[in-house]
Amino acid sequence: MSDKLIIFDTTLRDGEQSPGASMTKDEKLRIARQLERLRVDVIEAGFAASSNGDFEAVKAIADHVKESTICSLARANDRDISRAAEALKGASRSRIHTFIATSELHMEKKLRMTREQVFEQAKLAVRFARNLTGDVEFSPEDGYRSDVDFLCRVLEAVIAEGATTINIPDTVGYAIPELYGSFIKTLRERVPNATTTSAWRWPTRWPA
Repeated sequence: MSDKLIIFDTTLRDGEQSPGASMTKDEKLRIARQLERLRVDVIEAGFAASSNGDFEAVKAIADHVKESTICSLARANDRDISRAAEALKGASRSRIHTFIATSELHMEKKLRMTREQVFEQAKLAVRFARNLTGDVEFSPEDGYRSDVDFLCRVLEAVIAEGATTINIPDTVGYAIPELYGSFIKTLRERVPNATTTSAWRWPTRWPA
């Protein structure tokens, strides 16, 4: 697999969570067009299942921006993934970015699911998304604080199901760059089919 730098911009989804950064559909479309002019490879346009407003914004961007891949975030369930696929219908190139928590704390307290339930849900979600688009990104939420053996098992399984990009988020800002870099290296070395997926992604911002 040859090395290639892929620019993934999440201003319109994660960036909108910043205080005072909420945008209208037209404002999002204007920004997406500027990102297209900058030749951004992938624009995460929103979280289509989160609200009708976000759905309409993702749809408008998918319908009008043709030079970038348009992505929608989706939790690892059929409803979210179907909603994302519907919003992305007009895109020249679409991506569904699905996620589920894999840290012990999040699985127990947030999801109230066992490891095996999370493992199966991750596989099913990627499989379902792959039937709707050829470009599927998977994120293990709170990945950095996850048990490495379990995380490797999940990543191996979702890649086998067709995930084309793996994102390893430091959801709660727990890591420092040196340790995080080592963590990514470990995952790439320990996941047997890591080289069969097209890209690995991790955040470039760090807590102060």
